[in-house]
Amino acid sequence: MKTIILAGGLGTRISEETENKPKPMVTIGEEPILRHVMEIYRSQGFNEFVLALGYKADAIKRWLLELNTLAGDIYVDTLRSQSPTNKIKTEIDLKVHALETGLHTQTGGRIFQCLSKFPGEAMMATYGDGLANVNIPKLLEFHKAHGKLVTITAVRPPSRFGHIQLSDSRVVSFAEKDQIDTGWINGGFFVIDGKVKDLFTQEDESFEFDTLPALVKLGQVMAYMHEGFWHPMDTLRERNRLIELNQTQKQPPWLQIEN
Repeated sequence: MKTIILAGGLGTRISEETENKPKPMVTIGEEPILRHVMEIYRSQGFNEFVLALGYKADAIKRWLLELNTLAGDIYVDTLRSQSPTNKIKTEIDLKVHALETGLHTQTGGRIFQCLSKFPGEAMMATYGDGLANVNIPKLLEFHKAHGKLVTITAVRPPSRFGHIQLSDSRVVSFAEKDQIDTGWINGGFFVIDGKVKDLFTQEDESFEFDTLPALVKLGQVMAYMHEGFWHPMDTLRERNRLIELNQTQKQPPWLQIEN
């Protein structure tokens, strides 16, 4: 099964890093986060990807091919990368379809174009700026069992702010807010039936704010509950945290796949 990776956004919330490159090319260690996202799937047996490109697509194409001719779509049969410091195997076979989906196209429009490229196929999808140790075979098993059109992965957001414990206005302690105290959010890692393409009201719409709510009204969206690691890269602080985890652990937590 192919996996769509949304890799075309402007990345404005981490503009310090994305002025000259797309957000999926921001590095964690020596590799772009896009490479780490791919490895989550590849390490579990899923090695074919459809990259939905937009902002500074040429940077991703150069990373894939190091070619001078960058116009239009490209297809890569194998990608071999040297990354000894990132705990990623040095020789890895990937199949990558890199599709030009437009500079200002919304996420729904990008997914629509990818589904249209491979009509009738169910596909997985995720964002090019978030890492998680989701058990992909279990996610697919859950999706097939419920029979609905879309599965999202529900996650608990990481702490963005510490909290203060008080006693009669006296500070007792500072602590990180526990993920278990927060609600569930959409963490990406979707499974999407090919029929979803026929239900889009327009090509250029937000998957999160247009397509999914419409499918929810039809009772066609289910949530796979992921209690394990999940971490976005929306800010420099979050990027630095991912770099720290990648450097200090024998295997980064996004590759320590949950049972």
